[in-house]
Amino acid sequence: MTAFVVFNPNSAGGGTGRDWREIEEALERVFPLMSFFVTTAPSQAAHMVRDALHDGHLEIIAVGGDGTINEALNGFFLNGMPVAPDAVFSFVHSGHDSIISRHFGIQPGWQAGVKHLLQARIHKTDLGRVSCLSAGGTPLTRYFLGQASFGLSASIARSLGRARIAHLFGHAFATSLHRFVNRLRWRGTRVRLMADNYDEIAGIASVSVAPARGLLDMRVLDAAGRPDESRSLHTLRLTAAPILDTAAAVEVECDGESAGILPACFDIYPAAINLRI
Repeated sequence: MTAFVVFNPNSAGGGTGRDWREIEEALERVFPLMSFFVTTAPSQAAHMVRDALHDGHLEIIAVGGDGTINEALNGFFLNGMPVAPDAVFSFVHSGHDSIISRHFGIQPGWQAGVKHLLQARIHKTDLGRVSCLSAGGTPLTRYFLGQASFGLSASIARSLGRARIAHLFGHAFATSLHRFVNRLRWRGTRVRLMADNYDEIAGIASVSVAPARGLLDMRVLDAAGRPDESRSLHTLRLTAAPILDTAAAVEVECDGESAGILPACFDIYPAAINLRI
């Protein structure tokens, strides 16, 4: 059986492309037979993974940053249904910082990712799922492995996704700069949060949710950007909507990649994917 590898040479400031020969040789020790697809534009990873699954590939590996991994993950689903329920997903994060890697306790960097795969086992893994609106108002659904959020964190994710400065000065500098700029511009906003036995209008900077043992772990940063433990909870579903006096759209991100805007519904999708982890 041939593993299908989708990789983004532009991730990690172009480092994935520069290191590709070494990454390929390391992966061949885990998957001796591989075929490859190189992404050249946004959303290609999802389309190519979906095509590969339709063609009978049952082992998919994404190599790149959180965005590439999330796009590949979303290729496993079509119209809310799995394309190939028996297929297995693996990932190698090639950057310096990763929401997804942190979620699974894996060190970032492709060397650590490949090393982890050498001893990884296949597990039925929960996913988060968000239904929100595109910037143009079209309903959309996305799945996430590590975390989704809305508010300031999603604004930062959108800025980073468009940034070219990382190629010149590095990812760490670009991340710090865009966090600083977005925090200066950010104005706390109020949203209605509805979850299990919970319904409240709250002033927030960001709200994040992450899959955690069959539930979503919800964390809130208040309007001043401080952790609000009184609103932390575990829930099956979170619905969020801006209230009428919210002047601007409230953005949503999945696994560090801009996804859309509120209103949105976040829920847990139990045992949704076979993950080699």
